Amino acid sequence: MRITKFFAVAALCVLVSACSSNDDKEIPDQPEQEIYEQALDALELDNYVLAIEKLQLLEARYPFGRYSEQAQLELTYAYFKNHEPEAARAAADRFIRLHPNHENIDYAYYLKGLTAFEQDRTFFIKYLPLDESKRDPGAALDGFESFRALLRQYPNSEYAPDARKRMIHLKNRLASYEVHVAHYYIQRGAYLAAANRGRYVIENLQETPAVPAALSVMVEAYTLLGQADLANDAMVVLQNNYPNYTYRPVRQAEKTLFDAATLDLFRGDAEAPAPVVNTLSDDEVKDNRSWLNRFSFGLFGEDGKDEDTEKAEEK
Repeated sequence: MRITKFFAVAALCVLVSACSSNDDKEIPDQPEQEIYEQALDALELDNYVLAIEKLQLLEARYPFGRYSEQAQLELTYAYFKNHEPEAARAAADRFIRLHPNHENIDYAYYLKGLTAFEQDRTFFIKYLPLDESKRDPGAALDGFESFRALLRQYPNSEYAPDARKRMIHLKNRLASYEVHVAHYYIQRGAYLAAANRGRYVIENLQETPAVPAALSVMVEAYTLLGQADLANDAMVVLQNNYPNYTYRPVRQAEKTLFDAATLDLFRGDAEAPAPVVNTLSDDEVKDNRSWLNRFSFGLFGEDGKDEDTEKAEEK
């Protein structure tokens, strides 16, 4: 029994020594410059996994070394190129926090914004015709804020021109998303929320292609709310600044029994709620009824208009 225990202890010692020797072989003691040069070589060869491994090793062994600060920037870039956006943003934030006066601090802001920008433009968005306005704009907003911080603090940076161009794209993206949400609110009957979304675009995201759509959202939402004056003001601005813009309503009239029976063959687009005061008399309104309205004795409404639209026009 004692011999058995002796051999068991001896075998355990051999295994422990073997593991320690293997660890020493896997991570040899290397000079700081040698590790940094290996990391740069890996970056040049687009071997970002190896570059990350070397830069992490350099930071762990020489946290206050000659190449530590530059290695942190290179690590941020390696994470970005290796499609690790969360790690890249975290590395950029850490560098900005630890080295606020570094000569390349503007590059950290730029990398942070670029990471969010590329994260917003996924593989499917790049190569498939998908509507960006319907996707969550979280990454786009992060990128916009990072680029804006870069331009505000370092307007003369060499990365500023490219940041401005990307901000234009992100601004258009955020504006189109606001209009998309406003359309959703109108379809759900939340007209005040829709009007506020449109007004946000007008006040904060000017000079974007989504401005006329935002104005039309305000026209429709205020009309459905019965706010004729606000609707008229928005319509005047829309017509004066975008005379060629085609105004189409978002809220569709509810299907009637006739629409269901005819499989929507006679169902047209919902008419835009006109933000003007109705000047027709009651007799003129009756004479202008559609043939379907007369034939059905008013059962199916007037020209497919819903009740809310009729009330708004009567006002």
